[in-house]
Amino acid sequence: VVGMAGLLLAAWWVWQRRKLHHAPFAQVPTAEPTPLPSPLVPPRSLQLIEVKAQGRFGAVWKARYGSQYVAVKIFPPQDKNSWAVEKDMYKLPQMKHENVLAFLGASKNGDNLHVEYWLVTEYHERGSLSDHLKAHLVSWGEVLKIGESIARGLRHLHEELPASKLEPYKPALAHRDFKSKNVLLKADMTACLADFGLALAFPWGTSPGEAHGQVGTRRYMAPEVLEGAINFSLDAFLRIDMYACALVLWELVSRCSAQDGPVDEYMLPFEEEVGQHPTLEDMQEAVVNKKVRPRIKDHWRKHQGLALLGDTIEECWDHDAEARLSASCVEERISFLYKTVPPTPSEVPVLLPPGDEKGADDDCCVPVANIKSALETSVLLPPKESSI
Repeated sequence: VVGMAGLLLAAWWVWQRRKLHHAPFAQVPTAEPTPLPSPLVPPRSLQLIEVKAQGRFGAVWKARYGSQYVAVKIFPPQDKNSWAVEKDMYKLPQMKHENVLAFLGASKNGDNLHVEYWLVTEYHERGSLSDHLKAHLVSWGEVLKIGESIARGLRHLHEELPASKLEPYKPALAHRDFKSKNVLLKADMTACLADFGLALAFPWGTSPGEAHGQVGTRRYMAPEVLEGAINFSLDAFLRIDMYACALVLWELVSRCSAQDGPVDEYMLPFEEEVGQHPTLEDMQEAVVNKKVRPRIKDHWRKHQGLALLGDTIEECWDHDAEARLSASCVEERISFLYKTVPPTPSEVPVLLPPGDEKGADDDCCVPVANIKSALETSVLLPPKESSI
């Protein structure tokens, strides 16, 4: 009898799991009295195909929805709050942007015995920038295209946008966990930003409330975060994002085939200095006490464009948070490099063939110190009055 009961219980559990992973998609009611309009996926079945990534807050699946592929991020019950935060960030007015991962919907699946929280977005076959750099070199043209679109996506997050005829006001957002794992590559080799589970919105005239300052991935933490000495203001959080952006751009440059020398195997920021699994104390010692940064190698600087991009990276990871460049400034600088150090025809990004992927400022820049020696043309970057 006990054995039969065990078999029945096991069969019931398998049936529940299968039902859960082929559940119809439905919009989850939100707490807002007047929910913001958002893209809705009609109530058909989502067929989970394979796990593509495993993150801090759950697994990301490649799934089929009708005739297209989508990505489904599945959060366990204990991470419901992260699911809710990410969902709410995607649903903010005017969040839709070519360099922000496209949100399709969210749902709660299962019952009280087994519940999961799903977030559905567009699927991008190339995966994360981190995974791409592990397997591939990038040309100078790809560095420009990826770098500019990263900066453009961050600029969109960081900007307050006034209300339009179609949408309400958009507050400024800080990502707070910016890293190459949270940058996805589209078929055309532009980037889109993802994973907003730790993001903070700053509606005009409000404070971040009970936000914890020391969050994110420790390898990408700015010195003021590692010290636990941040000012809980919008500007402070945006400067923290820009420090992390510098590390992501360093990863990109480190795998560029245009270097005048050998291209090393992919390494995470600070991997050479603190290894693959640094403790918080390791990062504090390296970044705060010794003021170490990832090495920008001499032979990178023999390429005109990489030399200028290296200077921009160094300004973004400055120990003095107030000296860091803004996202709009970085975007402007990389756009300038398109004109002054354009990619050759062989360096133009290669696009994925059709069908490989399916799915639904006033700030200007300071001239860098060594630009005349870096560019034979001696063209100066636009002058800059402030960083952020």
